Amino acid sequence: MTAPVFGMTFSRPENEALPALGADFSKALVIETSEDATALTYPLNTPVRISTSDPAMITALGTGLLADAVKAIAAQLGGLNAGADVTVIRVKEEATVALTVANIVAALAPTAIAEIASATGATPRLVWVGRTSWQADAETPNPIWAALPIACEKLLAVAVVDVDPDAKADAITQREAFNSERILPIGVAARVFEDAVLVTRAMGPRIIGLMIRVDNLFGGKPFNPFANRPVLGLSGVSRKIPFSLLDGSTEGQQMLESEVSIVVQGETGVDGAVADGGFVFIGTDNTTTGELWKQIHQVRGADYLTVKIMEITRQFLGKKISADSVEAWINSIKFMLRDHKADDDIIGSDVQFRADKNSPESIRLGHLTVNLGIEPVPAFKVANHEVARYRPALDALVGEIIARLNSVAST
Repeated sequence: MTAPVFGMTFSRPENEALPALGADFSKALVIETSEDATALTYPLNTPVRISTSDPAMITALGTGLLADAVKAIAAQLGGLNAGADVTVIRVKEEATVALTVANIVAALAPTAIAEIASATGATPRLVWVGRTSWQADAETPNPIWAALPIACEKLLAVAVVDVDPDAKADAITQREAFNSERILPIGVAARVFEDAVLVTRAMGPRIIGLMIRVDNLFGGKPFNPFANRPVLGLSGVSRKIPFSLLDGSTEGQQMLESEVSIVVQGETGVDGAVADGGFVFIGTDNTTTGELWKQIHQVRGADYLTVKIMEITRQFLGKKISADSVEAWINSIKFMLRDHKADDDIIGSDVQFRADKNSPESIRLGHLTVNLGIEPVPAFKVANHEVARYRPALDALVGEIIARLNSVAST
């Protein structure tokens, strides 16, 4: 601008720490078929963003598997947060399951996934797609198994995957097809009423709804585990999985050891039961190799922080490098992580700008490196109780007896 000869000017210095709002990690993506859906409302292969609290949009879904998935998510919510933000992609039901699966795989293609955010104005971070437990035969993998982890990486999302609900061995075999920190397998199906008919439906979308419910309990942030919480709206499960909190040899414990999550029914008066009643989800682990990012809520929390760091950093890109600007950039990240530590979202963090990572040659190119250490909060999975005899109690008992005898003798 041209400075006045006689007057005043105003400017805004850009050397202060900047905030980041973060993103909503409770938005879901659901892909399935619904042949009696309203075609104008839900065109085939087109992402449509809805609220599950909108009755007209729910009615327009019809009665197919897609409608069940959306209603299953909504069934887990309540109170003031009664609606979920869901993007729906309706694919065509074909004459064979294999052809229908091919339609789902096409919807998961990187080019299709990349268009969702622009088309709907939202990036879904929780994904469920149907037909994941299907196999043409024991030797033929389901093509969704290969497509889904790639799609989740593109979205910084996690997916709940329904594996075989009828047999432990088959569920574990299908789980072995995955090696991704973004996949949570579930090895049991839901029994629910549709009108007066009891039917078997996928458990996956119900767990997606549970994750959203837990996020809502903690200000919409995805840092909290969601195990050992009730799954609502169930009339039963596809099979009763033997489970005990005390016996690691039970079928349910074996499935959890293989990173297949389960839903079990509570039992009143039974030692080792997970609850006195209702149906409870148990699961924390994804399918990645190694223990560093094994708990899926930690992956979601790290993704959330990644998005916030992206929001901070893009405000500094393109500006000149100076001590003030770099300090403001690093302090913005530090303050953001400090706030999450104060809320117990993370255990702690460390942010460093190291000389060995920022050579003069790199800085000449405009390249800066910051080293981040972030420790996520783990889920409480096993309680070890060491019960020993306590001799001081006997000493106290002797002292009490002597005190009483002395009191009697003095009267």
